[in-house]
Amino acid sequence: MKRLPPLPALHTFLITARCCNFTRAAELLHITQGAVSRQIAGLENHLGYRLFYRQARGLSLTPQGREFFPRIEQVFGLIEEAVDQLDTEQRALQLKAPTCITRWLLPRLLQWQKERPDIPVELTTTIAHDVDFRRERFDAAVIYGGPPVDSNGVHHLFNEQLTPVCAPSLLAGSQALEQFSDLETHMLLHPTLDEQDWARWLKAAGTRLGNVSKGQHFDTMDLAMTVASQGAGIAMGDWSLIGEDLSAGRLVTPFELKVNTGAAYYFVFPNHAQPAPQLRELLDWLLAKAARRSR
Repeated sequence: MKRLPPLPALHTFLITARCCNFTRAAELLHITQGAVSRQIAGLENHLGYRLFYRQARGLSLTPQGREFFPRIEQVFGLIEEAVDQLDTEQRALQLKAPTCITRWLLPRLLQWQKERPDIPVELTTTIAHDVDFRRERFDAAVIYGGPPVDSNGVHHLFNEQLTPVCAPSLLAGSQALEQFSDLETHMLLHPTLDEQDWARWLKAAGTRLGNVSKGQHFDTMDLAMTVASQGAGIAMGDWSLIGEDLSAGRLVTPFELKVNTGAAYYFVFPNHAQPAPQLRELLDWLLAKAARRSR
């Protein structure tokens, strides 16, 4: 069996074959042009055939070089993939999510860490509803909005379903909520400045209220629901996100009407690579939790 050529020389060949220029290859490898030339000459001597034609205006691959190049490129691609895989296995998964889903996501990530302490997850929250993997270094993200145009790497969690929410104490008072018109006597809490969530739900309910514009406005639905849980008013909430609050008795839903907005939450990861097994396991686990909530 012929002795394998040294790995550094193979790497130098790979870089040189990509640009077909000793000077440019030297710049990319941070070595001298002479060192590149010597490594290529040594590799050719080792193999017993030429890899490049040396020409006045640069280099070109010989037939043997053209056949050798894709194989060496594949080998180094496998090495890079193995290094990336081991790096992912040894570090926490980096996950981005909008603040509006934290009511649902945080309890489940805490449960995940109890069940799988060997696969830690670091969550970054933001008011942004999307992600740009070209500029943001996350392994995955949860996004909110309409159906993504690019379906690669996108997994549907659940749809947004609007319904009023409030503290149980509000239903025990003299201003009970027995019919839609009873909302007129309560403070309405808006998750946005445009009041569109309440407007959409009231339209589906076939009800018009005179106190809509007199309510309190907040930056996020999560904040509006938190204030509602303290008995300060009735917030327009997302039924898909409030399971923990309902179970704990922090919130109740006075009406059965739920309105789909067309928006949804999606788990996404970069398109350029298959997710690592740890990320795939987390995705499947969250999808199972989301499916259970939807039922």
